[in-house]
Amino acid sequence: MYKLILILFLNSALFATYTNCKFQNTNYEDICNSLVKRGVSYEYINKFLLSPEKTKNYDELSWKYLHPDKILTYIKNEKKANKTLLSHIPKILKHLKKYEQVYDYTEKKFGVNREIVAAILMKETALGKIKLNHDAFKVCNTMVVKNRLKTPRDKWLMKMGKSSMVSIIQYCYKKGLSVDRCNLPSSYAGAVGIPQFMPNSFVYAQGYKTKMPDLNKMEDAIVSASNFLNKKASFDKLIEWDKLSNIAQIESQWYNYELKYDNSSLVYEINKRDNTKNECFLCNKEEHIYLKKYVKKILVYNNSSNYAIGVIRLAYESYVGL
Repeated sequence: MYKLILILFLNSALFATYTNCKFQNTNYEDICNSLVKRGVSYEYINKFLLSPEKTKNYDELSWKYLHPDKILTYIKNEKKANKTLLSHIPKILKHLKKYEQVYDYTEKKFGVNREIVAAILMKETALGKIKLNHDAFKVCNTMVVKNRLKTPRDKWLMKMGKSSMVSIIQYCYKKGLSVDRCNLPSSYAGAVGIPQFMPNSFVYAQGYKTKMPDLNKMEDAIVSASNFLNKKASFDKLIEWDKLSNIAQIESQWYNYELKYDNSSLVYEINKRDNTKNECFLCNKEEHIYLKKYVKKILVYNNSSNYAIGVIRLAYESYVGL
């Protein structure tokens, strides 16, 4: 009798049809409803969100790394990384030469300097050399399930986690991947591929002479990063590097300024996340209007001031070395 019940249960599960977004976790209901609006089938969504492999295996390490104290340490280490990466200029120059045709194409189409894109790819994954040891879906699912919504930052993480889960499921559905084959290697924060796109930025992924982009392929990474900066950051005119010839001095001054003020920012007087006041380094300085314009564009890619100044310095030195 027990065997008969088990067989009936397995058969009913095998041939189950899904026509709604009913889940015990209400956040999953929100995710499901968003996906349905984007054309993803109920069946695919339910198979994904009811898969123990996908939703019950949490990435505790990534959740630990996303703690505010860890993030502050990362931001401080960004300064050290900027100085170290200057020694990698020869690698960037070699990279720019190898992919010259791709960069010719992207500069003409998007108006984004090749040196900027190469600097970003160097900072993100050392031009694809850094191995990604996490899975994007598990990272984002952990953000949602483990989140207790105690702080404004928790609410921000919840929003990002849910939107990222939507983007991942939609991406795999459109690509025709079964649930068990939808595996996207990522950073501890859920960023994917050579350009480190968060899943909700997949919309900016674009292939080089291919219809389906692959963010782990260098050519597609170059095009996708250029497209992101063009579409999302309104970066559509090449930087005139002679206007930033003093960038090394400005970078040094910024680091001293940052040490003086805990709530410092390169270009913003107000912290957009919590609406608090920043000590703004480049604000109200007429001589830095041009730099400030492009810093803001880089900050759309990564909202760390040290990241932005590091990218521009690395890009400038690469331009000089060409």
